Amino acid sequence: MTNPYRLQSRRHIYESRNFRVREDLVVGPAEDSFTFSVIEMRAGSSVLALDGDGQVYLVREYKYAVARPSTEVVSGGIDEGETPLDAARRELREEVGIAAREWIDLGQVDPFTTQVASPNYLFLARELEHVGREPDRNEVLEIVTVPFERALRMVMNGEITHGASCAVILKTNEWLRRSG
Repeated sequence: MTNPYRLQSRRHIYESRNFRVREDLVVGPAEDSFTFSVIEMRAGSSVLALDGDGQVYLVREYKYAVARPSTEVVSGGIDEGETPLDAARRELREEVGIAAREWIDLGQVDPFTTQVASPNYLFLARELEHVGREPDRNEVLEIVTVPFERALRMVMNGEITHGASCAVILKTNEWLRRSG
């Protein structure tokens, strides 16, 4: 499918370290002019660490934007010059103190395709080794270890609501089903 919108002008409204906001004046398929407001966020990686006993490592952290604690897989922004896998490895080590020998790429998700441009890359980490945490000094994280089946139930009953976390847990379930 081709892009049905013709860009007339672009105006950057706001920029910070992690995102910027722009307004694009476009002409649509019916020849009407209108504005798209777009948030361009730094791409991220999310990783589900699954050990040999079927336990997964999640983190619980107070999330300012939603004003409540959130239980999630390990996630973080991709730094300049990093690959999505490099970022996943770094975040797993920093947040829960784990390194993994096996990495399975589970694709990517786009959280809000209408107004937010922010790809999030999904990984399953296996063959885990505890190496010591290196948390960011402004992160207050609680490590939560649960059986994978419990994490899957947490997604299905709304205890885990973070979009990338839901996606990587559900994709892992399908990957495990297909892998035997």
